[in-house]
Amino acid sequence: MINYVARRIMKGLVTLFITVTLTFLIVRLMPSDPVMLAVDSRISQGHIDRLIAQYGLDKPLWEQYFLYLGNLLRGNMGISFLQQRPVSVVLMERLPWTLLLMVTTQVLTMCIGIPLGIYSGYKRGRPLDQAVNAISIFGISIFVPWLAFNLMSTFSVRFRIFPIGGAYSPGITQGLNLAYIQNVIMHFTLPVITLMLIYLANYVLYTRVGIIDVMSEDYIRTARAKGMGENRVLWRHAAKNAMIPTVTSAGIMLGTMVGGAILTETVYAYPGVGRMIYQAVSQQDYPVLQGAFIMLATSVIVINIITDVFCAYLDPRIRLEKR
Repeated sequence: MINYVARRIMKGLVTLFITVTLTFLIVRLMPSDPVMLAVDSRISQGHIDRLIAQYGLDKPLWEQYFLYLGNLLRGNMGISFLQQRPVSVVLMERLPWTLLLMVTTQVLTMCIGIPLGIYSGYKRGRPLDQAVNAISIFGISIFVPWLAFNLMSTFSVRFRIFPIGGAYSPGITQGLNLAYIQNVIMHFTLPVITLMLIYLANYVLYTRVGIIDVMSEDYIRTARAKGMGENRVLWRHAAKNAMIPTVTSAGIMLGTMVGGAILTETVYAYPGVGRMIYQAVSQQDYPVLQGAFIMLATSVIVINIITDVFCAYLDPRIRLEKR
């Protein structure tokens, strides 16, 4: 098991290195001059040249790359062109809001989607299964901005149940007080519902397929032949082995959920990392873009390593096959 974990960590580090390199190159290929976007058009050419030298943009691309790697290893992600603040500070201001949104969505989606998928697979072909399949297919096909705009129009504009956007109301006292916590919950409810309705279908379908495959195995028939109750067969024997594709998909869906969070946070004006990426793209703020992409890529890689290890724990054949 230790060797398997070590191999996964090494693969993760290689993936992270490739991600950092591609992010650096892709950002540098973006059109326009970020320095010109950040300064007044009336500024002198001499001052513009000094700014270009300050950010290291006058150096060859290969030299910029190695300087960036060195700074990154020291925890220095650079300075935002527009905000003139360290990128790490900008990210840390936005990260808690995105974590709150994504962790809440992930937990609720798994708590609802996995049991629903288990029952759907167990009741294969029955009305419950058919209804769940139809709803799941509809959920997969939904376009995030369309769903977000409709939810906002219905529950924020028409019925005025939830706030229109933002993370909390202006003027409210921030801190660990009941009024502030309730206000934050009201603001992130619609973004959570938007992401849940889209990604819930994935958990339901993956779990359903896993249960259908497992229920035809010999050890399930043996358990039934011994007189074991159906609930015990389903939850003690079938559910554990059916979780392997679901756990694997959880790590993959985290990466796709990041893309959904960018659109969702933008529509709801939610001050998370996703909206910050959208703003950085439109403003050509290279350092912020690089920092955000690397942070998100690192998170996805770590989650995938954890899910792979957990799958190996559930099914030891996985780590044996990797030898």
